[in-house]
Amino acid sequence: MATALITHDAARGHVTPQGHPERVARIEHLLAALAEFDLLRVRSPLAEDAEIERCHPPAYIGSLESHVPARGFHPIDGDTYLTPGALDAARRGVGGVLKAVEMVVGGEVDNAFCAMRPPGHHAERATAKGFCFFGNAAIGAKYALDALGLARVAVVDFDVHHGNGTQDLLWHERRALTVTSHQSPLWPGSGAAQETGAHDNVMNLPLAPGTGGAEMRALYTDRVFPRLRRFRPELIILSAGFDAHARDPLANLNWQTEDFTWLTEQLCAVAAEVCGGRVVSTLEGGYDLQALSESGAAHVAALMEAGR
Repeated sequence: MATALITHDAARGHVTPQGHPERVARIEHLLAALAEFDLLRVRSPLAEDAEIERCHPPAYIGSLESHVPARGFHPIDGDTYLTPGALDAARRGVGGVLKAVEMVVGGEVDNAFCAMRPPGHHAERATAKGFCFFGNAAIGAKYALDALGLARVAVVDFDVHHGNGTQDLLWHERRALTVTSHQSPLWPGSGAAQETGAHDNVMNLPLAPGTGGAEMRALYTDRVFPRLRRFRPELIILSAGFDAHARDPLANLNWQTEDFTWLTEQLCAVAAEVCGGRVVSTLEGGYDLQALSESGAAHVAALMEAGR
């Protein structure tokens, strides 16, 4: 079968202020790097409120809608801006993950990568932050559990920043295992190892500044892969941030492109053991354009190889 690439031009319609790291060029460079890949290309649908409400209350969605500017920018905080195209892009980010989950669980494709922006893993239940408005990965997990009838779903987040939003949205969900590796100390300041969820369903792996690929590989081999095998998810959702790369300007880890290849290969191998290879990946961070495009392409190439 195939690997699906799910995206939409709306990802280019969220135009952040000049100099903002979460910018249109991110998606342009990533899609250019994937242009020659033999992927099943799918347009990301627009998620309805009912789907977003699996994790976010209606009042929060309504508040965001009411503050969308006709032009320019509406600041939510010092980093997160509503723009005229922000919520269309964010809704299609959710819709892309839901479509990917549907296709992978339904057996249409082996795995899928959702190339959309803005990212989602910092959005908490009723708070937009860290460039994020809706919790794409968490909503995808809830959709798989509640709409498609899966018994267990794992979310693995390897973005350099802690996925505080995913943790918040799935904290009480005993059917979901949330695993995050992230630099610490670093914004947003959450993600201590002692944060383990309401049902021991959260696994945080803080990494000291300067941590390189060898240390990451050992940690995932010793801690993450065994935990996934014990949990036996029926689907693995990846929050694929590429800002742990040594070139990234917003953090201080020292991963290289080949580390993202290795990590993707190993996660797909675990998925092949426990859930028939079902993997959905969604783009999170990555703010050096060269590192993002190279690492993102390596990630997708490994997904494709796993599906062969």
